[in-house]
Amino acid sequence: MNSPILRRVAGLTAVIAPIVHSATDAMEWAQGGFSPVQLWLNYLAFLPMPWLLLAIWALHDARLRGLGLLGALLHGVAFTYFAHTTLYALAEHTPDYESLWAKLGATYTVHGALMVTGGLIFAAAAWRARCLPAWAIAFFAVGLVINLVLALVPAPDILQTAGTAVRNFGLVGFGVAILREQRVRE
Repeated sequence: MNSPILRRVAGLTAVIAPIVHSATDAMEWAQGGFSPVQLWLNYLAFLPMPWLLLAIWALHDARLRGLGLLGALLHGVAFTYFAHTTLYALAEHTPDYESLWAKLGATYTVHGALMVTGGLIFAAAAWRARCLPAWAIAFFAVGLVINLVLALVPAPDILQTAGTAVRNFGLVGFGVAILREQRVRE
């Protein structure tokens, strides 16, 4: 699909949503937990995330093929759930990430695994297709691996935030590349 509107929306979303998400992580860390403002901003950042990799796949579907679609769908399912957990935290006045994870347990962990698996599948398809900058794919994939490792070992929340920031930097790179492609096409 070669829609200029989809290209602009996907590119801008890939830049803005990850930056807002990382900003809400920084807010959470700085204030020592959740706040209503931080959670609402987080929710706004999460709303487009289920569709983001799917939109990028649609722009490059001939090269990303079925593997890219599978990764985008798995990643999207995870972020649909994560958006819900933000609303849950708001409704239940959950004080912090550890409390949220304790309340949601295995379901949260399964969706974290879907995010990592889907993201890595998408990254592998993008790497093979060479349709996105290699450095952005690498940051995206390394951030996912950092998130996975830190979910398996006891580590301070700030380290999980660092992994998310690395992953988000890769997504921003996807967005910048898509927007640059659009300018070249115009």
